[in-house]
Amino acid sequence: MFIDEAYSLARGGEKDFGKEAIDALVKAMEDHKNEFILILAGYRHEMDWFLQTNPGLRSRFPINIDFPDYNIDELLAIGEMMLRARQYEFSFETKEAFRYMLQGLLNSHPYAGNARLVRNMTEKAIRKQAVRLYEKPNSTREELMQILPMDLAADDIMTRNPS
Repeated sequence: MFIDEAYSLARGGEKDFGKEAIDALVKAMEDHKNEFILILAGYRHEMDWFLQTNPGLRSRFPINIDFPDYNIDELLAIGEMMLRARQYEFSFETKEAFRYMLQGLLNSHPYAGNARLVRNMTEKAIRKQAVRLYEKPNSTREELMQILPMDLAADDIMTRNPS
């Protein structure tokens, strides 16, 4: 069983079933230890907190794998790959603007180093490009494929949780 954002099980209030779910998982792990695999995933800080919410929970997970955040070059490559998969590309200027935006976000937000942020940014750029080109009667193939700096917008990317 794979549970992403497992820490959310322990965040609920008194009427939430998170504690019961945790207790049931602990029991299943003990009763079926040779038949049951449980993988918990989430952000490091929240997972550390979560594993402290139940005595003995941490000891039931002897293997801990930490995946570091992507660096700026990796995020940029992911963005370019996402665009290519949809037959878009950055202009040279856009690539540099995208890098600058990513660097600012990486410096100011603890969870910015993940691919979901890049996906949100590229999808928004594609939508803005579509609106921009809609107002232009005849677009060339290159114009249809190229994302320009004006198509990038950092305005609300990080106002939502980027995770």
